Amino acid sequence: MDAVLDFLLSIWKFFADNILTQPAYFIGLIVVLGYILLRRPWYEVLSGFVKATAGYLILIVGAGGLVGNFRPILVGLRDRFNLDAMVIDPYFGQNAVQAGLDAMGTAFSAVIVLLLVAFIFNITLVAFKKFTKMRAIFTTGHVQVQQAATAFWLVLFAFPQLADSTWLLVIMGLLLGLYWAVGTNLTVKPTQDLTDGAGFSIAHQQMFGLAVISKLAEKMNSGKKVSKKLEDLNFPGWLSIFNENLVSTAILMTLFFGTILLVLGKDYLTTAGFLGAGKSFFFYILTTSLNFAVYLAILQLGVRTFVTELSASFRGISEKLLPGAVPGVDCAVSYGFGSPNAVTIGFLFGAFGQFLAIGALILLKSPVLVVAGFVPVFFDNATIAVFANNKGGIRAAMLFPFIAGLLQVFGSAFIASWVGLAAYGGYLGMLDWAVLWPVFTVLMKFLSYAGVVIIVVFLVLIPQLQYRADKKNYFLITDDYEAYKANKEKELRV
Repeated sequence: MDAVLDFLLSIWKFFADNILTQPAYFIGLIVVLGYILLRRPWYEVLSGFVKATAGYLILIVGAGGLVGNFRPILVGLRDRFNLDAMVIDPYFGQNAVQAGLDAMGTAFSAVIVLLLVAFIFNITLVAFKKFTKMRAIFTTGHVQVQQAATAFWLVLFAFPQLADSTWLLVIMGLLLGLYWAVGTNLTVKPTQDLTDGAGFSIAHQQMFGLAVISKLAEKMNSGKKVSKKLEDLNFPGWLSIFNENLVSTAILMTLFFGTILLVLGKDYLTTAGFLGAGKSFFFYILTTSLNFAVYLAILQLGVRTFVTELSASFRGISEKLLPGAVPGVDCAVSYGFGSPNAVTIGFLFGAFGQFLAIGALILLKSPVLVVAGFVPVFFDNATIAVFANNKGGIRAAMLFPFIAGLLQVFGSAFIASWVGLAAYGGYLGMLDWAVLWPVFTVLMKFLSYAGVVIIVVFLVLIPQLQYRADKKNYFLITDDYEAYKANKEKELRV
């Protein structure tokens, strides 16, 4: 019996290490399964796998380039001003949890077991969507690992008496699986509206935030004074250069990067090894700024390459296995839709909000000092701007990333200090985990099991309320988007 169990665990470990937590291959596997269920010929299955996997790898190259490009600024601001602080970033957060668990003598493998339990629960909830009203599956593997790590720590903090207990795993799996299912479900409508029915939702770190912001942005644009969208802008004369996304991104990033790099100074950058001795400081700034535009273009190319295959193949899964289900994917996929300039605007206004909040923490002599991480400041806020611009126009695209930047810093400073992760140097730091999960943690810590019940009821009710608000179109938006649009147009004419 033990030998069989060990064999099964080794299979799961291989799958988790090489496929489930590697989104490129997980997306590729989904495409293969979908095309097989659609009875496509083997060469189309192979072609779909290659395009989907390679497209996601291209996206990863673009995302990694953006992170690496921003590194001198983050390191420089910390070193130049002697800031010994916690970094808000999913990878720093995961490392902090791992260090904390090591110090407690708990193996990180428990986090991967939690991931499996939560993922199976997510699929089960979607399989019974007739009752649960949940339509989306969280497929972003690396994000699942980061969130499972942070959720593990937060729930363990709330229930230390359950350490090494099966009940702890049950509570964690229940909460995280529900969060994935409800969160991805919340982004179905705004994502379908943004992409004109591309057939996926967002599965990342700001799902509840996106849903709330999309609603608020829509309200902002419902009055007499309707704000133009970024893509509706058509600059005259010399300003027409900003009509080109590549040009506008390069110019804005030159101003942004240039200002900060000038503050850091050539001597520091040379000493730190970012700028080679004898190299031009001016061209270093220019290259860094242009690389931002280049990596963003690479990321968008990756999105275009794999989204078509994923959307087409997932029809097989939604028709044969999980009728009406859609895949929840990385937030960066949204950058291929709407205004490309929204990505840059979201990054800049989100960065402004984060830097302002960090300055406030310094002035208030906060016991926990936060250093901005690139992943929240870019991927959170760029995504927020894309969705806000689609629903509320330019004003929303500037306002909501700025507010999110403030919340990311203040919320992370509070929760990381309280639960002890600040001592290990990092916290996940993205919008849902700086706002929603701190509330969950407070409820669990002070209300114990009653807090868990409140959270579960809250999460279960959300899709039920969504369904009741629009029973006629709720499932139609994923089953037949054109029919859904036709219904909405009729309602507007009435």
